[in-house]
Amino acid sequence: MSDKLKKAAKEKHKAKVEAMTLDLASLHSVQHFAEAFKSKNVPLHMLICNAAVFAAPWSLTEDDLEATFQVNHLGHFYLVQLLEDILRRSSPARVVMVSSESHRFSEIKDSSGKLDFSLLSPSKKEFWAMVAYNRSKLCNILFSNELNRHLSPHGVTSNAVHPGNMIYSSIHRNWWVYTLLFTLARPFTKSMAL
Repeated sequence: MSDKLKKAAKEKHKAKVEAMTLDLASLHSVQHFAEAFKSKNVPLHMLICNAAVFAAPWSLTEDDLEATFQVNHLGHFYLVQLLEDILRRSSPARVVMVSSESHRFSEIKDSSGKLDFSLLSPSKKEFWAMVAYNRSKLCNILFSNELNRHLSPHGVTSNAVHPGNMIYSSIHRNWWVYTLLFTLARPFTKSMAL
């Protein structure tokens, strides 16, 4: 264990928790959050990017991007970019991107094998909620891999993780079919309540 981690472990009883507002559906909010965090002049040893929407109906954000893509991926991407300098200075540091196994059921390339940006923020006509979710989670993994390649030489690691299927949450709330499926599975899941 590094000296910084040993020091952090000894000082954990002094830790303070402070809530800060962040709306991933607004790039302005992400920028404001990053500026507010930077103004505190505190280290950032762990950044967990876990917010997501699932099966949400098609909508555009104030930035004119499809909401699932922006909330699940682009907002986190922008946040990490804005906080990269603090992560480097806080080394050792880690970024955790919470993705999903469902990323395996998506594609973001066109028929010639090139990245198709129109698939990331599709029009209403081309939108299907589950596919949008899957694509956003594939973007999380690709970003995490590239971030790790780029920042690990500077003491910042990045990992993408699947949260598991056995935790019950309300992420299914946007469509009755998913609510039914999650309700049927609930006896076999754990509650998030302590």
